[in-house]
Amino acid sequence: QVQLVESGGGLVQAGGSLRLSCAASQGTFSAYNMAWFRQAPGKEREFVAVIGWYAGDTYYSDSVKGRFTISRDNAKNSVYLQMASLKPEDTAVYYCAASAFPVIVMKSEGYNTWGQGTQVTVSS
Repeated sequence: QVQLVESGGGLVQAGGSLRLSCAASQGTFSAYNMAWFRQAPGKEREFVAVIGWYAGDTYYSDSVKGRFTISRDNAKNSVYLQMASLKPEDTAVYYCAASAFPVIVMKSEGYNTWGQGTQVTVSS
């Protein structure tokens, strides 16, 4: 089973950019749909973006569409989240997740492997 480690979080001013990385080890990375979720204090974990294992299809939540870009490099067993035009409401712990389901899902219940999370803080 794949194991995931996120990196790249930090403190950034509103309007700035950050790039999150998620490195996978063990398992067959290219066979997993990979997603990013986030959880702000006092809120439920929410879907951010997903990229499919087969054709690289991408889907985004409405709150980040047009600002965030998910990508993957199967040769490096990594998935990325490029975040631009960041807003204070983007502040959260960001989690990388992997799903072996053959179809793309956008709910946390569809993912059985999670990273430890990386904190993103956007100051106003």
